[in-house]
Amino acid sequence: MENKIGSGQPVADSPEQGPRLEPPRLTGKQRKILRGRAHQLPAVVLVGQQGTTPAVIRAVDEALAAHELIKVRCRRPEDKRRWAEELAAATGAALCGLIGHTAILYRPRPQEAEQAGRSKREILE
Repeated sequence: MENKIGSGQPVADSPEQGPRLEPPRLTGKQRKILRGRAHQLPAVVLVGQQGTTPAVIRAVDEALAAHELIKVRCRRPEDKRRWAEELAAATGAALCGLIGHTAILYRPRPQEAEQAGRSKREILE
């Protein structure tokens, strides 16, 4: 099956972040694979008491550009689901899972998402 993850097409422009990409559509199996890959990764961004500020969104965007798969730790447990969904939407990433206080986000690099002939299996294996 020759499907690519995400379309790599700009969704909207934000003055702070520039053009966003459409979030990748992942199957349950793909999310499971990505959660397994993220297990050994440290959290690279910490969402503090202020929540999803522009600085936090910028840090998550930069981390996704560098690593594709990241973990984000949320300080307040009652807001973790909302904050994780806000970060995923603001950065054009897929929310792969929320384990404890930690969200797992995935966004393929634009040049990799546009390469012809790469299937989901090739990208995720």
